[in-house]
Amino acid sequence: MKAIQVHVYGGAEVLHHGDFALPNPGSGELRIKIEAAGVNYIDVYHRTGIYAVNVPFVPGVEAAGIVDALGPDVSDFKLGDRVAYAMQMGGYSEYSIVPAWKVVVLPAGVESQIGAAAMLQGMTAHYLCYSTYVLGREDTALVHAAAGGVGLLLVQLAKKCGARIIATVSTDEKAGLAKEAGADEVILYTQDDFEKETMRLTDGAGVDVVYDSVGRTTFEKGLDCLKPRGHMVLYGQSSGAVPRIDVQTLNSKGSLFLTRPGLDHYVRDRNAILRRSHDLFKWIVASELDVRIDQTFPLAKASDAHRYLEGRKTKGKVILKP
Repeated sequence: MKAIQVHVYGGAEVLHHGDFALPNPGSGELRIKIEAAGVNYIDVYHRTGIYAVNVPFVPGVEAAGIVDALGPDVSDFKLGDRVAYAMQMGGYSEYSIVPAWKVVVLPAGVESQIGAAAMLQGMTAHYLCYSTYVLGREDTALVHAAAGGVGLLLVQLAKKCGARIIATVSTDEKAGLAKEAGADEVILYTQDDFEKETMRLTDGAGVDVVYDSVGRTTFEKGLDCLKPRGHMVLYGQSSGAVPRIDVQTLNSKGSLFLTRPGLDHYVRDRNAILRRSHDLFKWIVASELDVRIDQTFPLAKASDAHRYLEGRKTKGKVILKP
């Protein structure tokens, strides 16, 4: 089979496309013929060693396709099922081995590209709105990178919760996408200071929660956008790691809450995966949630897909196709 493998941490050029032996599923596992694999920032963190994994490895933690082989002790799936999964390495490949408990069957009418695009980023948006900080109609949320893969889903789900949404984006085109997704206000951070604009838009009160996937360039100013007892939800670091913080700062800025969540801690068992993915696919089928595919790259061009992602150019989901 063809796959991408990383032999040494580094830039996008370390993503090696080559031939590898076809793997066989073990007990409780499925082999999935991959039709679409999601490209996510966690893949960059794995490639660069920010999140250390043993080399060599096949990157990619999200994909969708067809069940091709069943390991022993698998009873909930059959050959030919159309499925998707997240939080399992090996997606940048023609075939992947996945524990069955992490896999969900795709509803009729949901194609593999949408399945791959919805799992990791969709479940991330879901836990951010419904678990990390439970958004309600009285809340105002500041959403950074609102036109990215997670951002567009997060804005839609935050709107479904009834919250007021202030979005930050870099271009007019992205501002339009954020507005279409449901953002009430959009700040072009390339033209205006997002802290000043956020405080102006809230009459100096600040927001209840900041959803920050950017990190270093937004974190400290984001803290100053929060109301007393507001929540800073730092769920990524596309611009780099945030500076070290004295916890007394959280007190002096208004008894703030700070969390650094990750999806793996919100989908630790099958029930959580089924609950979150069921909501997402129910809304997708009902046309209540739009999953935007931005760019599709062939598997062999995984390096180009990473460069596109790291260039902060995304306007939705980036997909690899074997």
